[in-house]
Amino acid sequence: MKIGTVVGSIWATKKCPALTGQSLLRVRIGQEEVIAADLVGAGEGERVILAFGGAARLVRPNTPADAAIVAILDEQPL
Repeated sequence: MKIGTVVGSIWATKKCPALTGQSLLRVRIGQEEVIAADLVGAGEGERVILAFGGAARLVRPNTPADAAIVAILDEQPL
């Protein structure tokens, strides 16, 4: 799991049927940006926790996602 910040949305005119209705967001982790399936309704500017690989597919097993937003942080401890 990693912490990142949502920086925007991604739209796809054509995508795999398993992604129908799935929101995809751009998330910055340090200097890197990833595209993640949004499982919790996150918005731009929010700090989020991301799961990767098999853990990203636990909620929606048939979704071909390598990264998923699984939580929105209220605050980050130091």
